[in-house]
Amino acid sequence: MSLIAPTLQSFFTDRLANQRHASPRTIASYRDSLRMLVVFVQERVGKPASALDWQDLPAETISTFLDHLERERGNSARTRNLRLTAIRSLFAYAALRHPEHAALIQQVLAIPAKRYDKQIVSFLTTEQTDALIAAPDLARWEGRRDRALLLLAVQTGLRVSELTGLNCGDLTLGTGACVRCQGKGRKHRAVPLIGATEAVLKVWLSERAGARDEPLFPTRTGRRLSADAVQRLVRKHATAAAQHCPSIHPDKLHPHVLRHSCAMALLQAGVDTAVIALWLGHADIRSTNVYLHADMTIKQRALELTTPNSAPPGRYRPADPLLAFLEGL
Repeated sequence: MSLIAPTLQSFFTDRLANQRHASPRTIASYRDSLRMLVVFVQERVGKPASALDWQDLPAETISTFLDHLERERGNSARTRNLRLTAIRSLFAYAALRHPEHAALIQQVLAIPAKRYDKQIVSFLTTEQTDALIAAPDLARWEGRRDRALLLLAVQTGLRVSELTGLNCGDLTLGTGACVRCQGKGRKHRAVPLIGATEAVLKVWLSERAGARDEPLFPTRTGRRLSADAVQRLVRKHATAAAQHCPSIHPDKLHPHVLRHSCAMALLQAGVDTAVIALWLGHADIRSTNVYLHADMTIKQRALELTTPNSAPPGRYRPADPLLAFLEGL
């Protein structure tokens, strides 16, 4: 028998932190997944977490935990697969340290990810985007901040974590105006700014009057906005915008829709998907192909290039009796 606790601790301190140099977001995601698993198992077997051993985590228990996430916690299949990824990573690390549990570990590693329906991405039209950006109250400090944030999000397609992680020094205004950010996988990228966005950000940066290492979009107290705060402000302004643009559905509008809207605007402008992938910071161009499925204008242009079907309606009937006899055989 060997305890899980020492291996679990070294998984975070040695494998993730030292060997993989994982980002804080990755470590936090793995921490949450494995903490939920440990709490679930200790309640199931009646042992304290520090006393659990590998025999307490067979494939059947892991599968039951994953089902528990969906049925009782209401997690989606995508979230379930994310938790399974963290569990697999731990067990793959444990395989090197506990060969005596090789059979149990291989059974857990063999648990498949769950397939799920992939919805077509949602995005804002030009009219909806304009209504959303015009919604914040510019008479208030928060309204001016929110307008700058929304405009930057729609034009650059930054992720929420990238938006909230921006500092004042990440903006370059004037010649070669752009915003620099660090995205997934610690990849740095720079996204150019159009004139209208640059003008709004220039005014906001002047009002913000922050140091280069201070948050570009802070709270009233100067702290960095959280992802939940961005979600709330998007929902708030979407509700206001829906009064003038009824096609906006606030309950379906989340910050990632702004990223989708940027990608669709680039695609409809004729920008190549490889360039859009670089713009959005996609590691694989296949992640960008989802926008091709959502863009009906591209499909319409393809339809217009095809030869129309000129066949008359109705069933074919041979005019000659001999041909009719042969057709009937």
